[in-house]
Amino acid sequence: MRKTFLLAISAVLFISLSTSGQETKELKKVLELKIPRAGGAHAANVAWHPVQKKYYAAMAGNKDFCLGVFNTSGKLLSDTALKTQFDVRGLWYNPANGNLQMNGYNDSGWGEYKLNSKGIPTEVKILFSKLHQPDEQSVGAFNPKEKVIYFVNDEGNISKYDLTTSKYIDDIELHLAQTEEDEDLLADNYDYLENYNSTTVVYTGLAGAELGLLNYSDLTIELYNIKTGYKTRTLSLPDDAPVNDFLNFAFSNGIYWLFDTEERIWMGYK
Repeated sequence: MRKTFLLAISAVLFISLSTSGQETKELKKVLELKIPRAGGAHAANVAWHPVQKKYYAAMAGNKDFCLGVFNTSGKLLSDTALKTQFDVRGLWYNPANGNLQMNGYNDSGWGEYKLNSKGIPTEVKILFSKLHQPDEQSVGAFNPKEKVIYFVNDEGNISKYDLTTSKYIDDIELHLAQTEEDEDLLADNYDYLENYNSTTVVYTGLAGAELGLLNYSDLTIELYNIKTGYKTRTLSLPDDAPVNDFLNFAFSNGIYWLFDTEERIWMGYK
């Protein structure tokens, strides 16, 4: 009996690992956030406010486009006319001051929302003006432990910027599509770049799998070790998951978000 049990456990562990030893998991849809009005072809980001217990979903492309505020069940709490007031790309919660912050398109800079008593954004405070990111469409991901913002750059690496000064620090070298067991292959990031969402990296906070990229060609989200730059986990998406080669990808509250540009719905997977 004990032997049978151990064999069963071994089989489960084997299935959860790829031949190269990386962990794999199949994601399932757990939540939807429907953008309530027209305006904008693409979405910027979804942020979670742990004090307000609310999701904030911003459209990209114009400061007059929609910003939706939702509860934990996906119910819209804000007025359908609520605007982003800022051409949002990255959007995150900063636990140091309890505020929602963001980076914007091109030279829009970085900003911060002021919320009313109901948790609805009422105005934007500009933190830094001008360009503080690798590219005009760059979507920032916040690491609250190090107080830095990550951006994927055109070489498939991660550019790191200081939150308090907005200054560039250095690059984290990634080895796209490769695990440590593949290190002898000497593959170049340029061999794989076309398979990935080009604007967005997500920060998960998971030890050894801190950085996430969307491989839209393979319908997977790949997680990378921030220290080694190698892939450590592969998260498989359902066949009908909406994937895009830029924008429309986010991570917050333990959920990976993909935006359906036709239905105008953020689909949450876990």
